[in-house]
Amino acid sequence: MTDATPAKTWKNRTRAVHSGTRRSQYGEVSEALFLTQGFVYDSAEAAEARFIETGPDEYIYARYGNPTVRMFEDRIAALEGAEDAFATASGMAAVNGALVSMLRAGDHVVAARALFGSCLYILEEVLTRYGVEVSFVDGTDLAQWEAAIRPDTKAVFFESISNPTLEVIDIAAVSRLAHAAGALVIVDNVFATPVFQDTLGLGADVVVYSATKHIDGQGRCLGGVILGSKQFIRKTVEPYLKHTGGAMSPFNAWVMLKSLETVELRCRAQAEGAQRIAEALEGQPGLARVIFPGLDSHPQRALAARQMETGGTVIALDLDGGQEAAFRFLNALEIITISNNLGDAKSIITHPATTTHQRLTEEQRQALGITRGLVRLSVGLEDPEDLIADLTAALAAAGA
Repeated sequence: MTDATPAKTWKNRTRAVHSGTRRSQYGEVSEALFLTQGFVYDSAEAAEARFIETGPDEYIYARYGNPTVRMFEDRIAALEGAEDAFATASGMAAVNGALVSMLRAGDHVVAARALFGSCLYILEEVLTRYGVEVSFVDGTDLAQWEAAIRPDTKAVFFESISNPTLEVIDIAAVSRLAHAAGALVIVDNVFATPVFQDTLGLGADVVVYSATKHIDGQGRCLGGVILGSKQFIRKTVEPYLKHTGGAMSPFNAWVMLKSLETVELRCRAQAEGAQRIAEALEGQPGLARVIFPGLDSHPQRALAARQMETGGTVIALDLDGGQEAAFRFLNALEIITISNNLGDAKSIITHPATTTHQRLTEEQRQALGITRGLVRLSVGLEDPEDLIADLTAALAAAGA
């Protein structure tokens, strides 16, 4: 196979279409899908040599690596500006792989308290079960980060924009505090997307994505990816994931690879729609709050403007009337669908208190601002005016 190495002068839209492309002897235009579990060796000696060290474009077993998966890893790494990447079976496999692969009993982790429910499970249940100490802080309060990070802190972990209340974390400031203690900075960047933020450039060491979200963006496949230095990806992450089985399937990698060709166009259109919708809904009767990093009313608006090109594609709406009003609102929508995914071409809405964050106690949800009236809206590619009409009509129905 021939390897197309991205030119350093390429812009991101070009990288998203061409980076990492490998062509077989047939010279195909669209990247090939290699559906195979194993690979053939020319001789017993060749098999022995490959198990000692694989060369460029040499593979052993699909759990260890695959040409289609490698194309996706190279392409997303080029887009993110990372040295390397490892593709995983899901976003949570990426979070788990990034953390568990580097931590040992007795290590200390500091994490933002505002996290997706499954991320909290890994930190509260999985890591502590194996002797890792975890401290939680208000991610927007730098004084809490400074107080919690210790000389034995091995990693800090946070979502650059929290799910679902859209708190924005100061990546550069937290990274400086973590690096002063020798800790690794691991950032879940799903809400900011690979398009709108240079997370590694702001100081993060490792970036994780649920590729299920904006990277696929069309509701088809599960996937995740861990990005960072070649040393971290190949010496720390890869051994853990290839032996524990968290690798991405070749078919899903092919879907993600093709999706990267349009990720910037899709995300920019979604973000533009989200901005228009947030501005149209702010101040509407029946809404206690509209939470969106692109609005001046957002408490971290200035920080979001420094870190990101846009406010993103997700809006949180807090309805007067609590869960009853929220349910009436959701049930009255005609275009926007009720589901628990985000980053899709279709606009999706969910009620976090009873779905994605239902495992939290009421006290925990209140501390995070996840009220019974809060709904999370992921803006899709529909016409923003149609979505605004759908949302305002549902607000009227919720207040009736």
